Amino acid sequence: METKNFEIVSAKSNIDWVGRKVTGAHNGTIAVKEGTLTLANGKLTGGKFTVDTTSIEILDVTDPATNMQFAGHLASDDFFSSEKFPEATFEITSVTPKTDNDYHIQGNLTIKAITHPVSFDAALTANNNTISALGKIVVDRTKYNMKFRSGNFFKDLGDTLIYNDFDLNVNITAVA
Repeated sequence: METKNFEIVSAKSNIDWVGRKVTGAHNGTIAVKEGTLTLANGKLTGGKFTVDTTSIEILDVTDPATNMQFAGHLASDDFFSSEKFPEATFEITSVTPKTDNDYHIQGNLTIKAITHPVSFDAALTANNNTISALGKIVVDRTKYNMKFRSGNFFKDLGDTLIYNDFDLNVNITAVA
């Protein structure tokens, strides 16, 4: 059984995030700092990656002052506490092949030093010594002590309510 480790190429990997509220949604990006994916006989068997929480960008707010204020709020203790916790991690705990290129992945997501299991489907394509992986992780922010304007913790928020789940659309490129 041939096992091969692939190093994640930060410059070719990213995460697109989407957060929703009653009145709409916001979206942006966050950088993948480093990591590895492991394949055995051409099949995904494990991996881990680190995200730079200080790199969060908002793409849908075009006014520079508003964008800067919003980015500061996402970096604050209401959300990611980026100064105290500049990194978040995901580590694969199990992989179940669904088809040749599709997998169901289970792992541990750590944000703000709080770890919870998450699972999601991902597609992986291999081309010589390069692999690409795409997956969407849905995260319940309240499990990571991000309670700001959550209906679970605050009443009568009306149209200021922010939904608990946010999406992380992960796009990783790694080389052997």
